[in-house]
Amino acid sequence: MSLTVENLIANLLLLLLGWAWLDALRAREMAIGLARRACAKSGVQLLDQAVALRRLSLRWTRQGVRVHRRYRFEFSEEGIGRRQGHVILTGLRLESLTLDMSEHLSQHLAPDPDSGAEQRP
Repeated sequence: MSLTVENLIANLLLLLLGWAWLDALRAREMAIGLARRACAKSGVQLLDQAVALRRLSLRWTRQGVRVHRRYRFEFSEEGIGRRQGHVILTGLRLESLTLDMSEHLSQHLAPDPDSGAEQRP
């Protein structure tokens, strides 16, 4: 079996697509874990045990180009009503985690060193 340029390009595209899919799954699982921990720390309940991707873009960082993802999730303060929170990741590094609470307009949680998220240098 000979390897032509077309076959090589097709194989590289399949590998790239597989890598992008696995990277997206890893980032989503990380966002779910971060949302779950933030809700537990704030004494609220994460609803649906899920996050939804709201924005996807590329960002330049000191380490090169990274995928910038913004996830939205819903939580409940006392089991009544739904409130929104957001997790923002650049690559696999936590940029921001926000819970929209009723007592104050919003609560911003700083990245936790124990969260497993990469920290800024």
